[in-house]
Amino acid sequence: MTVTHAGRRTPKVAKTNSVVKKAVMAVSGIVMVLYLIAHMVGNLKVFTGRESFNSYSEWIRTIGAPALPPQTALTIIRIALIVAVVAHFWAAVSLWRQAKRARPQGYVTKKAVAQSYASRTMRWGGVIVLLFIVYHILDLTTGTVNPDGDSSPYDRLVASFSNPFITAFYVISLLLLGMHLRHGIWSATQTLGQSNRRRERTVNAFALVFSVVLTAGFLIVPFSVLFGLVD
Repeated sequence: MTVTHAGRRTPKVAKTNSVVKKAVMAVSGIVMVLYLIAHMVGNLKVFTGRESFNSYSEWIRTIGAPALPPQTALTIIRIALIVAVVAHFWAAVSLWRQAKRARPQGYVTKKAVAQSYASRTMRWGGVIVLLFIVYHILDLTTGTVNPDGDSSPYDRLVASFSNPFITAFYVISLLLLGMHLRHGIWSATQTLGQSNRRRERTVNAFALVFSVVLTAGFLIVPFSVLFGLVD
């Protein structure tokens, strides 16, 4: 006869919960990556000039018009993104706490030595990226902390990245985002069962190239403003 203590999960239940949380983390991560790709492409339109960039920003707010009220599609996108961010953060914290409870202290110390730098910094990197997202919204979306907060999207962008301290903060945050992406893409392929030992090298190479290209695509805008290529 098997006795199960009340309040204690069986190994099978714990494993199932872990798999579900990893799947939530992977799927929510994919949603955010798709958004980042679209966001990066939109940012690069700054090189087409003030009028074109502002027209693009206005188009985002009027997608579906006149069939849909203004900002309907944008609101749906924002809600989906918020849900993805919250789900991703919840899954990450839950998995970290679950792993911490399950591992003896000695195992944790030994395991930490073998982990890559990107893997070890995923937790704090994720927190910093989350804070960066909040600041980014207040800076370039709402203009609350932007020196040209009441101006056009193009002018807000130029005003923000003309400040070397703000640009430095963006650069550091984006580099951490790139590291987070590289490890996250690899982890997602493992979780969703799309990788094995034969594909591991290819997956790692893709994750590295993708994260570098996406990070560079975001970094080129603040650097171009800071060095006067965009004004």
